[in-house]
Amino acid sequence: MSSGKYNLSDDLDRRLVALLRKDARTPIARLSKSLGVSRATIYARLQKLQQGGTIEGYTVRLNPEIERRQIRAHVLIKVSGKLARATERQLQAIPEIAALHAISGVYDLIAELEAASSAELNELIDRIGELQGVEKTTSSILLATKWSRRNATS
Repeated sequence: MSSGKYNLSDDLDRRLVALLRKDARTPIARLSKSLGVSRATIYARLQKLQQGGTIEGYTVRLNPEIERRQIRAHVLIKVSGKLARATERQLQAIPEIAALHAISGVYDLIAELEAASSAELNELIDRIGELQGVEKTTSSILLATKWSRRNATS
C-alpha cells in the first residue's frame, strides 16, 4: 500500500471516491454498507484522503435545467505585462468567473463567465474591462452546449 500524497492507494479508496463523486452527501452508514466495511473504516479513509490532499473538498452539482438558464460567455483578455499577476488576482475575486485560462496568441487570458441575465453579463464584462491591467477584451456569448465532458457522472 502506497503512502504517497495525492493517491488513491487501493481499490477501496477508488470505490469510495467513485461513490462520493455520484453523491458527496451519501451518509457514512450507506457508504460502509455499499463497500462492505465498517463505518470506522470509512471515517478513517475519508480522513486520510482529506488530510493527504486527495480530496480537497465537496461541491454542488446544479440541476441541468438551472445550468441551461445561465448565460455563459468566453471573454478574451489582453493584460498589461507588468500587471498580469495583480489582474489575475482581481479576476479571481469575481465569483461569476467560473474559470480562467492562460492562452497563446494576441490575448493572454480567456475567462469563462456565468450570469443569470444578459444585463448581469453585460455588467460583468464591463467590470472586467475596467480592471487595472486589462488593456482589451473580446466577448463571445455561448448560445448552446452541444456536449461537455465536464461534471460527467459515471
